Amino acid sequence: MTARIELREVGPRDGLQNESATVPTTTKVAFVERLAAARLPYVEATSFVSPKWIPQLADGPEVAKGLKKRPGTSYAALVPNLKGYEAFRAAGTLDVAAVFMSATETHNRKNIAKSIGDTFPVLREVVDAARRDGFTARGYVSVVFGCPYEGKVPVESVLRVARELLAMGCEEISLGDTVGYANPRQVKEVLARVFELASPGRFSLHFHDTRGTALANALAAFEAGARRFDGSVGGLGGCPYAPGAAGNVATEELAYLFSEMGLETGVDLDALLDAARFIAQALHRELPSKYLKARSSARPA
Repeated sequence: MTARIELREVGPRDGLQNESATVPTTTKVAFVERLAAARLPYVEATSFVSPKWIPQLADGPEVAKGLKKRPGTSYAALVPNLKGYEAFRAAGTLDVAAVFMSATETHNRKNIAKSIGDTFPVLREVVDAARRDGFTARGYVSVVFGCPYEGKVPVESVLRVARELLAMGCEEISLGDTVGYANPRQVKEVLARVFELASPGRFSLHFHDTRGTALANALAAFEAGARRFDGSVGGLGGCPYAPGAAGNVATEELAYLFSEMGLETGVDLDALLDAARFIAQALHRELPSKYLKARSSARPA
């Protein structure tokens, strides 16, 4: 196999926003830079969503301004609206503005207090501004494979949102299994339809491991043509709809899976584990990644 896998690291944002502990700004900056040192091509460093909704990332502007650029790594942040975009632009270190919404009306209203129809114009303003200023825009679609409020999500709902995000100028769309409902057959069926909208290279798969199926779903997505995957180092994070559940699929587990299959990721796995151990120590807890545990407990033969 000669395909290259591109991993998107979302732990500093999607992972830390679910933590009850407050992580110091300097620790967050050091964490992001360790991830960049692992040669990850994309690291989502923080969020410019109102601190009222995500207090754990209230220091987003300070984190962003504290970063040092590293060749080969793009730094991204979540941007909800034009006010957030102004903070994103002012940081001076960020490359990718990530906008977000849901595939179902109920989840969209719960998550951002707007209907899907009312969300499109807000995101279009952000994407237009980002592209005008020379930044890349990335779109997130939540609850693609199942919604905690509406249950099964019709693929037409996913296509509607993805089509609109592509049309407004998002270079990449992240398809989220937000609550970990997906199964491999479903993943292949949904992607067969989604990849009719644009090439597989325009999409990243964002699996949560709430029910232990994230790696199986990642493999199914690869077999369907996907080559980009979101991960959170150490399996950092959680799920607000399933207390106690594991968070995103661990980035190092994706890197290990694909590299053992003979696929190139470009990631320094040892440096990635160093970043995982660093943030685990800062949080004073063990992270759920099985690969991290296996490597940490390994003994010389």
